[in-house]
Amino acid sequence: MNVRRLDQCEHGKTRPLWEEVFTEDTQAFLDYYYYIKTKDNQIYVIEEDEQICSMLQLNPYRLKVEESEFPSAYIIAVATKEAYRGRGFMGALLRRALNDMYEEKIPFTFLMPAAEAIYTPYDFRFIYSQCIGSVDPRVSNVKIREDEEQQFSFTDAALWNAEEMADFFNRYFAPKWQVYAVRDAAYYQTMIMEQQSERGGVRLMRCNGELAGFYAYAAEDGLEIREPLYLDGYEQAFLHSAYELAASVDKINADKNEDGIKIFACPAHMADEKKPVIMARIICLRELLKAMRVHEEEELDCSFAVIDPIIHENSRVWRITSQAGEEQLNVRETEDSEGILPVDVLTEFLFGRVDAVELSGMEGVVMTEHLIKELQKIKKLTKIFLNEVV
Repeated sequence: MNVRRLDQCEHGKTRPLWEEVFTEDTQAFLDYYYYIKTKDNQIYVIEEDEQICSMLQLNPYRLKVEESEFPSAYIIAVATKEAYRGRGFMGALLRRALNDMYEEKIPFTFLMPAAEAIYTPYDFRFIYSQCIGSVDPRVSNVKIREDEEQQFSFTDAALWNAEEMADFFNRYFAPKWQVYAVRDAAYYQTMIMEQQSERGGVRLMRCNGELAGFYAYAAEDGLEIREPLYLDGYEQAFLHSAYELAASVDKINADKNEDGIKIFACPAHMADEKKPVIMARIICLRELLKAMRVHEEEELDCSFAVIDPIIHENSRVWRITSQAGEEQLNVRETEDSEGILPVDVLTEFLFGRVDAVELSGMEGVVMTEHLIKELQKIKKLTKIFLNEVV
């Protein structure tokens, strides 16, 4: 079995496999994806019988983790031809890609799993849950007041609006999150093109000409809205805009709108459910730990052994310390350990899915009381905004 990374000029060779496996994706979306996304991504393949029979793609993102900025990769399009399944191809692709990412000092990678059970054996764990809601424009009477109506305008973004959108996000929303994809003009230009490939766009909400919010939408099979971001006090305007948009989309009709307008990454009070959607895996543990923070008044000093069956460079005894008045962790290797932490449960802990006491009772974990106490001082990465879909 030979795993290799394709040259960029070969990326188009994987499109037939994508079309064979992911039959729900349209030609318009794949035209966008293979023209835009594969220009700078990485694609790993396994070839047999003179054809590509398995692939894995890594789409690059810049991530903000606390005050640090890092390269990362979104794992997508993990696919194998039906006749070649059950032969360990996916595992081989993942192991190669994960270890290559370690060489690039990527703190962690992330993905949206088709099924959780596929990725847990490779030490991926859920880190981000998304609020999902719906509203029904057929029964709602939400409208902005007549005296306000002339103040508002709702239009689709063009590529030249991307810089304004990035400035808006970074001014009003970035400070709320500990972990998120860096939003610059290029990010929003890509979002606009991606949504257009799905018969949608990005809707701008303006009040007296000033940007007050925006949201992405797709209209391939009913109206779906993703990531509504608007200033406080503009929720009524957002709902009015969404209902106005629904009325103008010709596929929003009775047989395709039984559940109303679906809204992904919506405000918590609109949510019908909070669904785990993004899994992550630690890649370069040292880099991730260095980005973590403690409260300024705390002094931390502990050590623990990490077991990583895939990225062996993480399997070390690590000592982490901080000084009073400093938030950043100092990380180095040591010899004396106060416990043992498998890399998968360490992921759940660092991203706030379990606390230190719960961690101590998990399978494969050994911890002294001192280690439990010291790890509780770390600020967990719980304020996460990772809703990228490709």
